[in-house]
Amino acid sequence: MELILVNKQVAAGVAQISLNRPKELNALNPQLMGELLQALQDLDQDSTVRAIVLTGSDQAFAAGADIRQMAGMSAIDMVQKNQFQVWDDMVKISKPILAAVSGYALGGGCELAMMCDLIIASETAKFGQPEVKIGTIPGAGGTQRLTRAVGKAKAMELILSGRFLSASEAIQFGLVARVCPVESYLSETITLATEIAAMPPIAVRLAKEAVNEAYESSLSSGIAFERRNFYLTFASADQKEGMQAFIEKRKPNFTGK
Repeated sequence: MELILVNKQVAAGVAQISLNRPKELNALNPQLMGELLQALQDLDQDSTVRAIVLTGSDQAFAAGADIRQMAGMSAIDMVQKNQFQVWDDMVKISKPILAAVSGYALGGGCELAMMCDLIIASETAKFGQPEVKIGTIPGAGGTQRLTRAVGKAKAMELILSGRFLSASEAIQFGLVARVCPVESYLSETITLATEIAAMPPIAVRLAKEAVNEAYESSLSSGIAFERRNFYLTFASADQKEGMQAFIEKRKPNFTGK
């Protein structure tokens, strides 16, 4: 790994991945995305990891795609390159991914943050899909995820004008879960990830699937999906332990089984 840093135990049950192209403000190129996917897949298979924190630097989470690498490409080049397969594979990660965002999260950087399960932002975070300013549109889900997160009117404003969304606006419109001082946004993300990692991992995985299903289906279909996953939790030892601990008024010991 050259363009990312991985700490498999930044806290109990929590791994941290840091984008590491500081001179380029963590611009996303194929090498970085390939390394990121590999790291996520490895952590997804690691039984000691129950939650993943993805971050950049205080100055930039990721300032967008590496424009120099795609400026001269044709439409057929883009099809043959199939650069978005990596993105499609990343959404298959089963463990919760928390984005800790400070500074710029623009273009592909905003799309990457939105692919995570939740975002915690610093007060300096700036989100945006400014692709229109260079003659194109978002291609890694920006028009879809941003619209679902903030609504049609605000998504249209941001995508058609290329305007940035401040951290205070981002929490107002529901794009981020929390806004924290620059000094603490990463530590607060790790703290929340640790709380999630302490929960029964099978239930966390099934809950993540059910919430994501809400984006993809009608209400009736989503409720049916949720109910199926609810029933599945009763096949786990952690469900038996959790309910018995509640009855006995003690702290549960979740084993991930």
